[in-house]
Amino acid sequence: MQKKLRAGIVGATGMVGQRFATLLENHPFFEVTALAASPRSANQTYESAVEGRWKMNTPIPEYAKKMVIIDASDVEKLKSLCDFVFCAVDMKKDEIRALEETYAKAELPVVSNNSAHRGTPDVPMVIPEINDEHLAIIDAQKKRLGTKRGFIAVKPNCSIQCYVPMLSALRKYEPYEVVVTTYQAISGAGKTLINGPK
Repeated sequence: MQKKLRAGIVGATGMVGQRFATLLENHPFFEVTALAASPRSANQTYESAVEGRWKMNTPIPEYAKKMVIIDASDVEKLKSLCDFVFCAVDMKKDEIRALEETYAKAELPVVSNNSAHRGTPDVPMVIPEINDEHLAIIDAQKKRLGTKRGFIAVKPNCSIQCYVPMLSALRKYEPYEVVVTTYQAISGAGKTLINGPK
């Protein structure tokens, strides 16, 4: 079997970071080797940092419980432990852009769950099954950033991911109208219809 890539989760204590932690447990291609978050969570074990605010229906993955959280601004430490990072931080957009570019310029590739770089012309926004050819723009991004292997790639808005694959499969039938309803104000805030706004 091929060696697993070492993955870091930046923003690991938030809801999306928690989801990454659960999805990457026993992953066939990735091994989580670093968890990073804000300075207030740094130097705590993951179990301690998320105590009382674990949002997932499944328990904290065993591999993550005793991992010590790294300050997300410690790029060199993350670079020494990871081949790339998944980024899901809760910050202002300009701060996210700056942080992700700092990682990329340090030759640490970033796969971002954030929206901050979705409008950056040389950052691909990819649903791999549909538009993997957009990854070709990374060469232009590397030239702009002056990197050899560092880059940023982003995923699209969460609701788009749900229905665009289906619509892509239906394109040959030329659908002319689509009605989509989302509840992002609920799910995006880590709420459910049971514990959400009244």
